[in-house]
Amino acid sequence: MVKRNTVIVIAGVFLPMCFAAHSPQRGTGELHPSNAPVAERAAEKKILAVLDRMVKSHETYLSVPIQDGRALRLLTEATDAKNVVEIGTSTGYSGLWICLALLRTNGHLTTFEIDHQRASMAQEHFKEAGVEKMVTITQGDAHELVAKLKGPIDVAFIDADKSGYVDYLNKLLPLVQSGGLILAHNVDMVPDYVKAVTTSADLETIFYMEGGGLAVTLKKR
Repeated sequence: MVKRNTVIVIAGVFLPMCFAAHSPQRGTGELHPSNAPVAERAAEKKILAVLDRMVKSHETYLSVPIQDGRALRLLTEATDAKNVVEIGTSTGYSGLWICLALLRTNGHLTTFEIDHQRASMAQEHFKEAGVEKMVTITQGDAHELVAKLKGPIDVAFIDADKSGYVDYLNKLLPLVQSGGLILAHNVDMVPDYVKAVTTSADLETIFYMEGGGLAVTLKKR
């Protein structure tokens, strides 16, 4: 795979990234090269249709706004992420945005949700969108269950109980590979987390504030 260096500008801050030059057949891993682009577009259209329906039918409880969903997709795909972890599935809206990127990277999403009803709704949404095979939903308290995770993690997304953000960060960081990203939503509500990711010499953090406030943290080492 050929890689090229480029730069993303988010909220006026330069974020260096390494983009992978994707071959036409990437995305499903099982399709013939001649029909892969068509199938990938069809899969993308199916996910986008579910996202749109979820918004219109008010099935996006505590979910990210569309601006942050697009940022999640962009950052996940830009880093060519294979192993993505989400803390706070809710009904699957943010997870579906991540899955749009995983179509291209052939990656997998492991997502944690403590509420049974929301986890069940998310499962149905992933199935409706045709991405259930690329997602593992783990129901229960992520503060305890993340200990079972295996690295390396390429991208971690935190959007759960705000009082637990620093604990999630401390438990996920050892598993995130160097050059990986830790993303956190609603950062205006978690000053202790902001302090943690902006005062460590091993981390570089910028803030994307178009949506609900997204901290984008690069693990340098």
